[in-house]
Amino acid sequence: MASAAEQFAANLNFGALAKATELKKRIWFTLGALIVYRAGTYIPLPGIDLGAVAELFRQQSTGILGMFNMFAGGAVGRMAIFALGIMPYISAAIIIQLLTAVSPQLDQLKKEGEQGRKVLNQYTRYGTVLLAMVQAYGIAVGLEGAGNVVVNPGWFFRLSTVITLTGGTVFLMWLGEQITQRGVGNGISLIIFAGIVAEIPTAIVQTLELGRQGALSTSLILSVLAASIAIVAFIVFVERAQRRILIQYPKRQVGNRLFQGDSSHLPLKLNTAGVIPPIFASSLLLMPITVANFTSGQGPDWLTTVTALLGRGQPLFMVIYALLIIFFCFFYTAIVFNPSDTADNLKKHGGFIPGIRPGERTAKHIDHVLTRVTALGALYLVFVVLLPEALVARTGMSISFGGTSLLIIVSVTMDTVVQVQGHLLAHQYEGLVRKARLRSRSKSR
Repeated sequence: MASAAEQFAANLNFGALAKATELKKRIWFTLGALIVYRAGTYIPLPGIDLGAVAELFRQQSTGILGMFNMFAGGAVGRMAIFALGIMPYISAAIIIQLLTAVSPQLDQLKKEGEQGRKVLNQYTRYGTVLLAMVQAYGIAVGLEGAGNVVVNPGWFFRLSTVITLTGGTVFLMWLGEQITQRGVGNGISLIIFAGIVAEIPTAIVQTLELGRQGALSTSLILSVLAASIAIVAFIVFVERAQRRILIQYPKRQVGNRLFQGDSSHLPLKLNTAGVIPPIFASSLLLMPITVANFTSGQGPDWLTTVTALLGRGQPLFMVIYALLIIFFCFFYTAIVFNPSDTADNLKKHGGFIPGIRPGERTAKHIDHVLTRVTALGALYLVFVVLLPEALVARTGMSISFGGTSLLIIVSVTMDTVVQVQGHLLAHQYEGLVRKARLRSRSKSR
């Protein structure tokens, strides 16, 4: 059953949007920032041969490098200044969150509220710069060892590449924070979203061209289209799914008035972690590619073997990918939702779960339910993300637009729409408050 806010939001129209001046400013700012990001994906690195880069990427685009290019909005294939994308920032966030779980000092910062969050964000920025420099140097060395891609190899090219790519990542990090503060939606998610959406026309054209050439049958193309629509519908259904725990509040007396007991519910989303687990897992799987680039193909045989086994569609890649998704589902859920704190808050306000003793028993019950719900959410993410990978491994067809892309697009779209509705609701409530004040003033006169 839809909530009152959802029913109210369903009655909103474009007239309300036209009157919401603040919301329009936020939307225009978001669109402008995303246009700046897309323009940067077409500015190439200095000192490289664009034709040679295009040929090199064409040979390796079917592997995990193609997934990296998808998250970067095609900037890797063009070797642009935003080739690293926002992935170093995501990797740094993973490391900081992992350290927060094991370091008492960082855990204390997390509990200090807004001030502690600012310090952790600053640590994440420092980590982003460090990881971006390491990955940029790996890309520079890899380009020099790739043949005639670099016009003038040497330390000057490596230094300029590190500075350019690191600066591009830092700029995207800043741009994402600005979108979050002054725009609509989560800035980092929207940057990834914009890069994926921008590659959809190219993916469609390539698929249709393969069908025209006879490399793909018409029935297979239609099957992929139908499967994509079904997966989108499935993602929307699961992302809105909740496990509701009944909460009962006893009778209470305020002054001389006796209020009857009320009931509510504690909603637990089936997928509490959202799109974070696939993005985190993809970020970690990209690290071996960076390490392999340091060797320029001259490294030990075991490194070459591991890199080959981690190719997109390979069994080892799919197994590790699935395990990482499951791990980050439970890890991120444990970070954002604490059953003990929830049980304490319920106890302070007099709420209780029927049949469960308040306090520690309630925390254990919530944790038990949350664990089962998270397990279902993890299996759902593994299914959605690995289904296209299994299709690639079985049929041999190249699918650059997979389950992770659909998951990010649908999830980010739903989150952004919810924020837009929230701004519209706030605008309409402000209008109602102004009208009420004007009526009260006119009556007083």
